[in-house]
Amino acid sequence: MSYRIAIIDDLQDIPYRQDTHMRPVRHHLGISAFGTNAWTAAHEGDRLLPEHREDEGKEELYVVLRGRARFEIDGDSADAPVGTLVFVGPESNRTAFAEEARTTVLAIGSTVGQPYEVGGWEVWAEFHPAYEAGDYDAVIDRAREPVEASAYAAPLYNLACCEALAGRKEDAIGHLQTAFERRPELRDLAKEDTDLNPLRDEPAFRELVG
Repeated sequence: MSYRIAIIDDLQDIPYRQDTHMRPVRHHLGISAFGTNAWTAAHEGDRLLPEHREDEGKEELYVVLRGRARFEIDGDSADAPVGTLVFVGPESNRTAFAEEARTTVLAIGSTVGQPYEVGGWEVWAEFHPAYEAGDYDAVIDRAREPVEASAYAAPLYNLACCEALAGRKEDAIGHLQTAFERRPELRDLAKEDTDLNPLRDEPAFRELVG
């Protein structure tokens, strides 16, 4: 099939934080050339996009599909009614707030000069709030099956972090091994990641990270 059609509101609704909901556009449509997700805030004044700073070389375009947003980028504030395009370059700090209920923004991004690499963040997003809250056992119980089925390296790595922090060392090392096989550069992250400190004295972990 050469095309697919989707309605934003029909896509899976992933509560990312209390006032932010994500719709996994890339994952739903099977896009592999660039990353794209939609973000919706239910109420006026809610945070629409999580505050974040993208990595070096990562460019993003935000399209206001519905409602009205207020973007805050490196200390500047920009009004963005429906139809507005907001381009943000690499390493700029950005967030946005809804100025109207049910404001929706489509985010599109990729890295300059590099082929897009699917990270699978959409698979992990629904479990991230519990991870940040330290409810590691709940994350493991809910996330293990869908994360393993997804075959994405980054969610497997995150699951391993939860398992390490919950004392499930053997499971953590097994998932790290699979994550490294699929995305070798994660090995460098593991060398410094404090979430994996419970594994530092394990011979199998030391052998994995080199």
